[in-house]
Amino acid sequence: MSGGPKTPWQDGRGSKDRSITKSNEASNAFSHQTGGAAKAVDAAGPFLIGEAMTGGYGGADILHECTIAADTGQIAVIVGPNGAGKSTAMKAVFGMLTLREGHVRIGGEDITALTPQDRVAKGMAFVPQTSNVFPSLSVEENLEMGAFLRRDDFRGTMAQVYDLFPILKEKRRQAAGELSGGQRQQVAVGRALMTQPKVLMLDEPTAGVSPIVMDELFDRIIEVARTGISILMVEQNARQALEIADKGYVLVQGRNAYTGTGAELLADPEVRRTFLGG
Repeated sequence: MSGGPKTPWQDGRGSKDRSITKSNEASNAFSHQTGGAAKAVDAAGPFLIGEAMTGGYGGADILHECTIAADTGQIAVIVGPNGAGKSTAMKAVFGMLTLREGHVRIGGEDITALTPQDRVAKGMAFVPQTSNVFPSLSVEENLEMGAFLRRDDFRGTMAQVYDLFPILKEKRRQAAGELSGGQRQQVAVGRALMTQPKVLMLDEPTAGVSPIVMDELFDRIIEVARTGISILMVEQNARQALEIADKGYVLVQGRNAYTGTGAELLADPEVRRTFLGG
């Protein structure tokens, strides 16, 4: 299935305004300095890829030659049963565990040796499933915290976040800890967008929210992808996530079991029977 046609992100849906993201053009895509030692650039391949990743925590491997990727403006979704290594794969891409084998590249640049902090400076933003807001700070203060690496005027980006999530503008002076679960997720995503990322990584963004809120969050994720930001998402609501996915990865015991477009995976009888409830 991995050899099937790739779904382009340029599908005519919505605005192509890229002002919320750093440019992905080769001339300035890697203008930010980091303290880590990134390797040479190889422009071939997807914009983001964790390739043949093997590693885990301590001495036990959780990932086994696992590969996940997302191209510019593409939504890539990782699904699978509990304990499949979905969140571990995302954390490996973000540098939160050491790989024994494999590589991570962004824009063709090998960033396998970089720390998570250095990967943020390269244009990656990660939203964990829990503890993803500062509950005692206001909504606006949370967004300001997302701009900690920036030295420019970030008010324009904050205005774009408020356009994306209007409820946050209404509640901008309210403590984030007083918000509903769905609203806190919006704060977390908004704070990540304040870094002007090239890649937005979301670990189960709809966990614990109502179906209505889930649909709204997915709509906003689509809008973010339309600006040219690559989305890599782990999601427990597999069927709904694959419906918006350009690329889907089904992991089983830390290995790639099925890979294809979202539509291909939804149409696969074995995937439907085993992972989507028939």
